[in-house]
Amino acid sequence: MIGRSVSLAALAALVLAAQASAQAVEVAPLAAPDFFSTGARETGLAPDLWRGASGQTMRTVLPLLAAKPLSPAAQALARRILATGAAGPDDAGRDAAVAGARVGALIAQGGVKDAAAILSRTAGLDQNPVLAQAGAEAALLSGDDDGACAISDKLTAGREDAYWLRLRAYCQLKAGNSGVAQLTFDLAQSQARDPVYGRLMGAKLAGGGDPGAPALRNGLDYALTRNLGLPVNGPASPAVAAALAANPTGPAIWSIEGGPGPVKAAMAALAAGDLATVQTMRAGLTGDTIPGATITDLALLDAMISAASGKADPQTLDRLIERGAVADPKTRARAQQAALLLAALGAPMSPQARGQFAGFTAAEAKAPATRAFALDLAGAEKLPGETALLALWISADAGAGGPAAGDRARIVRALKAAGLEEDARAFAVEGLLAVR
Repeated sequence: MIGRSVSLAALAALVLAAQASAQAVEVAPLAAPDFFSTGARETGLAPDLWRGASGQTMRTVLPLLAAKPLSPAAQALARRILATGAAGPDDAGRDAAVAGARVGALIAQGGVKDAAAILSRTAGLDQNPVLAQAGAEAALLSGDDDGACAISDKLTAGREDAYWLRLRAYCQLKAGNSGVAQLTFDLAQSQARDPVYGRLMGAKLAGGGDPGAPALRNGLDYALTRNLGLPVNGPASPAVAAALAANPTGPAIWSIEGGPGPVKAAMAALAAGDLATVQTMRAGLTGDTIPGATITDLALLDAMISAASGKADPQTLDRLIERGAVADPKTRARAQQAALLLAALGAPMSPQARGQFAGFTAAEAKAPATRAFALDLAGAEKLPGETALLALWISADAGAGGPAAGDRARIVRALKAAGLEEDARAFAVEGLLAVR
């Protein structure tokens, strides 16, 4: 009997312990969602993209990508990393404001469909005004006014902010509720007067009159401009400009003139992404004299083919270094910059070539030394997300023309070291096209 009593007591203790453990699990708070784990599409990047990356750097760079134009290579890199589903760095992945900045940056760089895909898989959109606004803008920029209005209708937090009042007035008018729309419009203007929105929406409410010039500051402006039948042209924000340009989500491409001569035509085909045709065209260019081309032009074409294909070509690098050492000043600068970019991709040099290369002076750099050093470190430590952010920071400061030659070469080298070889090649090809 004593043994049975002890067994029953032990069993009871185990049951109580299990119940206490279950209760502890039930009341444990759930971790905040990581917004960055939701991706838009397969990008070829690993789920540890943001391993070791700085949340502070991300908070600095994302708003720049939403506000500044980038070169095609930088745009492609931005779209690729921001469309990737991967847990965000530090606490940034759980910050709704940072998640909204990610979507805003995607929209600004032409990834409107990617942004919409991410938001369609993001829970709690109706409770987060930052993410909801990004979703509404993505819908408006893609011409889905009804989708934007649906987001506005479901929003439960921040509904009285000026943006939502303006959008709600537009949606109410679209639904035929002109009286309610007028009241909402008046409330929006009394809260935060916006002359541009006022004249566009005022003309819409009046059913006629002169709305003035088109406005393309954001998705709502774009929707009103389009709805009023105004020409969709003029100064546009990066987000609207990217939406109008209908940028692809694939590799970077460039538009350049295709002549005169077969070498320039081949360069134009390569800029458009047709590497196979370019290789065929190059095979047909033989002899010492090629119409419309110099020795340096041909070396530049070979460098572009090498960079685009990812095949190291020491012979082409040697020719560029030779031209960079002996040609006339203008040609010398072009050859030196091209040699730097090809070397950054990893093409080997002979000892003699290294000696000549070390004396080159044509490749300027404009990025702060600390930022360039941080880029070098991120590449060396094989941190793809951090390396990409720093490369995009330098690119955003440089503008649509892309980074200076010295900065570009460091970007190429760092991206390649971090495992972002596709993007490294794109930056190299872009730089070579710039000195063609």
